[in-house]
Amino acid sequence: MGDMMSTGVTGLLAFQTALDTISNNISNVNTPGYSVETANLVTNPATPTANGWLGQGVTASTVTRSYSDFLDAQTRSATSSYNQYNTTAGLADSINNMFDDPSTGLSATLQSFSESIQSMANSPGQASARQAVLNQAQSVIAQFQAYQQNLNQLGGQVNTQIQSEASTISSLAQSIASLNQSIMAAQNNGSGQAPNALLDQRNQLIDQLSQHVSVSTVQQSDGSLNVFIGSGQALVTGGQASSLSATPDQFGSGQLDVSVTTPTSTTDITGQLSGGSLGGLLQFRNTMLIPGQNALGQAAVTLTSLVNTQNAAGLDQNGDIGAALLAVGGPQVLTSKDNAGTADVTATVSDLGGLTTSNYDLEYDGTNWNMTDTVTGQSTTLAASTSGGVTTLTGAGLTMTVTGAAQAGDQFLVEPTGNAVEGMSLLTTDPAKIAAAGPLVASATSTNTGSASIVSATVPDTTAWTRGDYTLSFTDPANPTDYTVTDASGNTVATGTYTAGTPISFNGIKVTLSGTPAVDDSFAIDDNAGGTGDNSNALQMAAILNSKVLNGGSASLSDAVNSYVGSVGLLTSQAQNGATAQQSVMTTAQTAQQSVSGVNLDQEAANLLQFQQAYQAAAQVIAASQTLFQSLITAINTPA
Repeated sequence: MGDMMSTGVTGLLAFQTALDTISNNISNVNTPGYSVETANLVTNPATPTANGWLGQGVTASTVTRSYSDFLDAQTRSATSSYNQYNTTAGLADSINNMFDDPSTGLSATLQSFSESIQSMANSPGQASARQAVLNQAQSVIAQFQAYQQNLNQLGGQVNTQIQSEASTISSLAQSIASLNQSIMAAQNNGSGQAPNALLDQRNQLIDQLSQHVSVSTVQQSDGSLNVFIGSGQALVTGGQASSLSATPDQFGSGQLDVSVTTPTSTTDITGQLSGGSLGGLLQFRNTMLIPGQNALGQAAVTLTSLVNTQNAAGLDQNGDIGAALLAVGGPQVLTSKDNAGTADVTATVSDLGGLTTSNYDLEYDGTNWNMTDTVTGQSTTLAASTSGGVTTLTGAGLTMTVTGAAQAGDQFLVEPTGNAVEGMSLLTTDPAKIAAAGPLVASATSTNTGSASIVSATVPDTTAWTRGDYTLSFTDPANPTDYTVTDASGNTVATGTYTAGTPISFNGIKVTLSGTPAVDDSFAIDDNAGGTGDNSNALQMAAILNSKVLNGGSASLSDAVNSYVGSVGLLTSQAQNGATAQQSVMTTAQTAQQSVSGVNLDQEAANLLQFQQAYQAAAQVIAASQTLFQSLITAINTPA
């Protein structure tokens, strides 16, 4: 009877453990991070008897949690990807809406300016039409600077969020390290049982971490879990947590870098981070924010250069050569705080065709200077020359001047157009300063008998132009194609032999004829100082948006702006589509994970009924053994 009772008691205790486990599962059905538990029942060792081996009941050996490392890793990866895309998409939409607005967008703003010049060209003598050009120019400047302010605000928002992300990640790392310590202590307390609740808490924290940055883990034999972020940077090692911090970059550019601090060192890991909302912030900054600021600056530099160059090619209402109408900020070169040398670098834009929307790292290796794109790492060709202790570097549309002594490893951040919009301004309020008229008036003398005619008469560079009225004559019967150019006083300024289609150059002027001149034919090439109604230069100014001056002469300002606005829309769409796709992947992964780790109430209800009946049966075994034992005692005590 004793064996029967003890066997029943083992069942009662084992089934009680199973029921306790089931009730705990049901209670935690909605608890985030909880993994369903199972009481594992095993048969007690049998006892040999004369009649064979008799069983000694059952015991609950362990209570284990249902968990899949593979499914959890999948879920974390999908979560990191989704949060990166979602963060990028949310910020990208702000830039897309700003630049693509049909009425105030970048393309629309430039087109309105071009249209105002075209209107002036139709009535170059009207002060109101000229004033409208200046008003529209001021509107362009105001709009560009509003764009810049919005981008700067986005940059500040990104910095604030990076700081918040670094703080959150550091806090989670510290909590994970603390749980590692508790888990190691629990697993070494001699019970041999896994601390399921602590393991669930740790996994939940790692799941939360994956929302902020990509994460991977490595299980250790002592029960701890080493946690790595980005491309393998250790965040938690056993019970020791590293911390993340957002600090100003080495150049003081206003951007924040992310550094990891261990007990022995602090390392910048900005370039190695990806995934999660922190990865999304860094991706947005590198692929949209900085290129957006630089594209806006490139447009400002190009517009200013084209307007000023074209204005200088004509004459204003006072008969003067056109002066600069717009000003723009120059390139910015920032020095690393870690530099050991005394070198100073300045830069100017020297080639619009080579100007890009990138920033560059300029570094001295002890012998040569090297320049690489800050985002792609692609090297840029530099031409270098040194004279009188001053080194001149040319590349990426810039001419850079290095003074002082550089040491190996010295670095500089070159921002070709990042400061352009801030320095943008209108240099005149006088509409008469707009050079709408061309510099020359060219005509054939009415008595000409040959077939020669003027194709063009231009002043390629007004700074090299000697102003005045000139006559181009063909007067030698023996050499009818020989020409002479005289000024208004009859002084000869140039002679030569005419070839159809070949420009005749003199005093900064180029005249191109076609046909065959006759002896005594002549052409007047006059200064257009009095031509206030002339619109020839205004027409060329109205077309500057389509001048192929960018990307090595293959793209116009209009092309570049439309290309950039289109790329912003594409990147925004890709981020939005990526977020949608990754959300689906994440949901699928979470469903698969919950199919293993989640609590199924139907299954738990069935288990509850099963073990409730088993418990009642075990109680009946005990009751039966007591009845039998009492019957035996009664029989023994009854007199014969």
